[in-house]
Amino acid sequence: MLKRFKEDIDSFIQRDPAAKSRLEVILCYPGLHALMFYRVSHALWLRDWRLLGRFLSHVGKILSGIEIHPGATIGRRFFIDHGTGVVIGETAEVGDDVMLYQGVTLGGTSLEEGKRHPTLEDGVIVGSGAQVLGPHVIGAGARIGANAVVLEDVPPGVTMVGIPAKMVMGRKKKDNGDFCAYGTPDGMTDPMVRTIEMLRNEIHALKNRVEELEGDDVENKSEKKLDVVSCGRK
Repeated sequence: MLKRFKEDIDSFIQRDPAAKSRLEVILCYPGLHALMFYRVSHALWLRDWRLLGRFLSHVGKILSGIEIHPGATIGRRFFIDHGTGVVIGETAEVGDDVMLYQGVTLGGTSLEEGKRHPTLEDGVIVGSGAQVLGPHVIGAGARIGANAVVLEDVPPGVTMVGIPAKMVMGRKKKDNGDFCAYGTPDGMTDPMVRTIEMLRNEIHALKNRVEELEGDDVENKSEKKLDVVSCGRK
């Protein structure tokens, strides 16, 4: 237990340059506080102390602003940055080295018993405000951009943005280990927004062309009128 606790603290220090010491992480990081409550409440849940586990997780939610159901399965070196508003449902499964930002929801879309929440494989990053809804699998190393809404399975290593989320970057042939803040690479925008921008540019170009043609037509009519007047005077 102590070894796992130290490993969790070190993961916060490695991924947050603002963390200056282990003591600072222990005292000031709500993501770690929520994880500590989860570890204990999850152990109680597995031993069929369901009510006590839920109550302890509720206390953790009040103190940290992060809700992790004790029935969820969370791997090693799990990092919640900032954390406020994070919700992780009962049947969610989170692999090792996963990172979530504030406002993330791993939610369910069904009232039936069984698997209702998503599975995040190792190394996934989910940006702030993103929603992953339903029993979908987010492949290892995938990136979910800020405020994206994921409603389907995500292949390993890809980047998803938008509502609903769409792939904007495929898997790299060689993973260079670059950190991807908020799960959103620089310059990546919603593909729907890019399409609308392209259409807007095309419409603007067509409008300019129509104005040019109308201008040419007016000039031609004026020249013909002048020719008719000149012929009449002659």
